[in-house]
Amino acid sequence: MFEGFLSPVRKSFRAMATAIVPESAQLDDAAWEDLERIVEKALSAQPEALRMQLRLLIRALNLLPVLRFGRTFRSLEAGKRALFLHGIENAPLLALRRGFWGLRTLVFLGYYGRRESGESIGYRADPRGWEARR
Repeated sequence: MFEGFLSPVRKSFRAMATAIVPESAQLDDAAWEDLERIVEKALSAQPEALRMQLRLLIRALNLLPVLRFGRTFRSLEAGKRALFLHGIENAPLLALRRGFWGLRTLVFLGYYGRRESGESIGYRADPRGWEARR
């Protein structure tokens, strides 16, 4: 299994990813590792303090639903996960909103940055640019 920055929060990250991009629930282990490698690579250029804040955010987002639903995020069913995240993306606390939108962006980057996802949505980028289309 791929070991990296996300390893301590892997289960929570994956639960949040499936709520943000529901199609990710269909990924196999190899595809999840690809997604996580893409996220890890994007975060590798960031300061360690930012990576620590992201891990803290993921842990907090896993625990906060206990206050409302009596269960952690990972143990919620899909509808309640979506409801919780909708509340977070519109939270009055700016830092929480920004953190969630950053996490959301990383999930999109990881999911849609995989070759298979690009192909499934018709993305045909080529290093040769428009010349490749002729």
